[in-house]
Amino acid sequence: MTPESHSQTPDRPAGDDARPGPPPGCPAHGLGPGGLARLHESDDLKKLYEWLREEHGPVAPVLIHDDVPLWVVLGHAESQQLVRGPAQFTKDSRIWSALRDGLVKPDHPLMPHIAWQPMCAHIEGEQHRRWRGAIDTAVSATDFRSLRRYVNRSVQRVVNRFCEAGEADLVSGYAEHLPMAVMCHVLGMPDEYEDRMVQAARDMIRGTETAIASNAYVMEALNRLTARRRKEPQDDFTGHLVSHPAGLSDEEVSQHLRVVLIAAYEATANLLANVLRQVLIDPRFRSQLNGGQMTVPQAVEQLLWDEPPFSTIFAYYAKQDTELGGQRIRKGDGLLFAPAPANVDPRVRPDPTADMQGNRSHLAFGGGTHECPGQDIGRVIAEIGVDALLMRLPDVELSCDEEELAFTESIASRHLVSLPVHFTPRPQQEITQAPGHEAGAGAPASYDWQIGGVPRQTKAPAPAPASVGASAGGAGTDAGVTGAGVGGAPDDGPSPAAVPVAPPLARPEPPRGAWQRFLRWWRGY
Repeated sequence: MTPESHSQTPDRPAGDDARPGPPPGCPAHGLGPGGLARLHESDDLKKLYEWLREEHGPVAPVLIHDDVPLWVVLGHAESQQLVRGPAQFTKDSRIWSALRDGLVKPDHPLMPHIAWQPMCAHIEGEQHRRWRGAIDTAVSATDFRSLRRYVNRSVQRVVNRFCEAGEADLVSGYAEHLPMAVMCHVLGMPDEYEDRMVQAARDMIRGTETAIASNAYVMEALNRLTARRRKEPQDDFTGHLVSHPAGLSDEEVSQHLRVVLIAAYEATANLLANVLRQVLIDPRFRSQLNGGQMTVPQAVEQLLWDEPPFSTIFAYYAKQDTELGGQRIRKGDGLLFAPAPANVDPRVRPDPTADMQGNRSHLAFGGGTHECPGQDIGRVIAEIGVDALLMRLPDVELSCDEEELAFTESIASRHLVSLPVHFTPRPQQEITQAPGHEAGAGAPASYDWQIGGVPRQTKAPAPAPASVGASAGGAGTDAGVTGAGVGGAPDDGPSPAAVPVAPPLARPEPPRGAWQRFLRWWRGY
């Protein structure tokens, strides 16, 4: 049992002032009342979590903004117990002692995350089953083949913005834009995708002083979408929520759209940036991908272990007095579910650098009844986002030293600030073409991007000048994209020899191998 001094109940004394302070250089310097670490003031949460683990074990007392007390769950097993124990813990913040006692003010920076809202993420029981059932139905109605095709086209659109420059920032110019473009399409509001929507989403997650205003901006867009779908039903995510037999109100629909949009966007943007960073800074990681020892989906799972998109997820609350990780938890106490430290729990990963390929027991998407329902959509965006980018820019390289890469860190997430890269400048491509680098662009053979160990096709001798009919049957006309690349390519576009995709269907060639056919299907083409 934990000493009484660590209880979060205000009417009990802290009594921890005599506890030895952290050593010089420790990220826990600047402790708050009761000698507790302030998570929101830490410059290095990874180090702070390890210090807390050493000091308190798998469950540690901490403070957030305005010195509001919480427990942070650092252990993998304890995290599983937290999310899979509905009899002991709930996500309904209305029972939170700090909220009832007035410690959490209406303008608290984390209020958009912790305030109770009419959605499945904040409730249990029959109401949760009703709302979660509507979400699951909308997700299950997703056509993943069409989604893969749309992600590929979105990659083309986004990369077309910078491919001719020969340099880019893959965070602000790619990883922060691709997921929002795709998620706006999934929800049924592609016209709402713009820079301001991206900025508002980032602002909400960081919990800045303008987070509440950013939340209002996002909600206005979602309220418009909900009202539009009431009048004009469509076969998209929002349309399925609106028409679900559970009979969700407009407020219920828009609130659930918000949590789906923001959670999926942030998780995927961080995941995409982290995988690309690992590819660029670790030659062994990249060679494993190129050589077929690792697939892109396996690379994504490895990064979900090492750099989960959300460091913590707000929040769970004790429904009764209980014990967790050797700590005495009182009814009404708040607990942070923390995938980042839990994924490196020494009891689960004695060697934090160990290869975790094929192991999906990470906590990046939560667990229990509140496990992320849209995780497969996020995986598709991240996997194709990495694969298609490297197909377009096979010689992409980091433009700075690894040590120069910086992160912004909040309690909720650790976000790569920028990922500057350079590459051989390449022409824009028709969005309906399968992503690929143009022939003869001069990229060194060592940078030829492959997946699954598929060898690069040997170039055939340059053909004689093609007739008009031959060029019309060129790239992008395979069955995966009906009519793509035929009517969409301008007459004065690049010559057939420069088109970076598969040869014309009419051209006699040996049939594709089963693995190659599968890869084309997987990529949505």
